[in-house]
Amino acid sequence: MKKARSRAGDELRSEYKRSDFGALVRGKYVERLQEESNVVVLDPRVAKLFPNSASVNSALLSLAEVAKRSARLQRPRARRPA
Repeated sequence: MKKARSRAGDELRSEYKRSDFGALVRGKYVERLQEESNVVVLDPRVAKLFPNSASVNSALLSLAEVAKRSARLQRPRARRPA
């Protein structure tokens, strides 16, 4: 036996009118969210190491700086002609 749906949750309060709101558009902001949002899911082992997002950002920025420095240090050797 199915339960009857409660209409109270679907109705607007008396001070609101449906005409006060614009047309409803499904997925109105989905493109903007996909472009501007960059949610990253960390492995649980990694998440245990960082208490908050600021510490993750700090660690990644430090790692990026080290990578830039090491890339500058590694120059290809000039080979002598045989």
